[in-house]
Amino acid sequence: MKIVILSQNPNLYSTNRLVEAGKKKGHEMLVVDHGKCDLVIEKKKPGLIYQGQEITGVSGVIPRIGASITFYGTAVVRQFEMMKVFTAVESQALVRSRDKLRSLQILSRAGLGLPKTVFSNYSRDVGTIIDNAGGAPVVIKLLEGTQGLGVVLADNRNSAESILEAFNGLKARVIVQEFIKEAKGADIRAFVIDGVVVGAMKRQGKEGEFRSNLHRGGSANIIELTDEEENAAIKAARAMGLGVAGVDMLQSARGPLILEVNSSPGLEGIEAATGKDIAGLMIKYVERHAE
Repeated sequence: MKIVILSQNPNLYSTNRLVEAGKKKGHEMLVVDHGKCDLVIEKKKPGLIYQGQEITGVSGVIPRIGASITFYGTAVVRQFEMMKVFTAVESQALVRSRDKLRSLQILSRAGLGLPKTVFSNYSRDVGTIIDNAGGAPVVIKLLEGTQGLGVVLADNRNSAESILEAFNGLKARVIVQEFIKEAKGADIRAFVIDGVVVGAMKRQGKEGEFRSNLHRGGSANIIELTDEEENAAIKAARAMGLGVAGVDMLQSARGPLILEVNSSPGLEGIEAATGKDIAGLMIKYVERHAE
């Protein structure tokens, strides 16, 4: 079987592990920089050119699309779909997952627990926004932020109002969320493949840091999810239409609260924390569904 990994950096841990796991199963693994693909759109004959050669004979695709190139990366995934190739993450699910506001709306409609969240179109009534998010402290997030960037904790009302006014002045779209104190700077990442939680870790922010992202110096340890947490992760991935997902949630007094559903979750942290061959499980997922 020929499997394509869409990745702009072949040296990334996740990309390397997927190549390694695929070759171990006897597959031909091809890493393709989706930013350098040319799409040939023709009636009943869609094609894809990479490095001057047409890509053919592909059975499955594993998208690893960075947030900065979502638009074109999604177009490449959609082209493979038009070529009747199975993709581990569908193009529309990828688009939904990258839109934080739309994601929260979808998760809310699915009946999942969420932190109280407020979005407005540069409203000058910042006080009401803060009140509707439960009052200070609040977490303010840029809609386009990733890996903890563009996330600010405003620990009192004055700072929250000042930050919102500053973002509004810059025409930067933000969401305001309640701060879940009992989470104590930690969150859970549940890794879901094909409707099953295959691994979970608890990520703890470093001293004095409320963000738990491993990219920001956080630590991770294996955790056994409660039934409620496991069901929430599976339901969130299903609501977003994702066959592969990293579901981030907080442990709160009112149960698990979904923060985000990631369509290109990294493998390094989850494999190190759980000791599981997550890359191998992703290859098995492609094997099950690819023609």
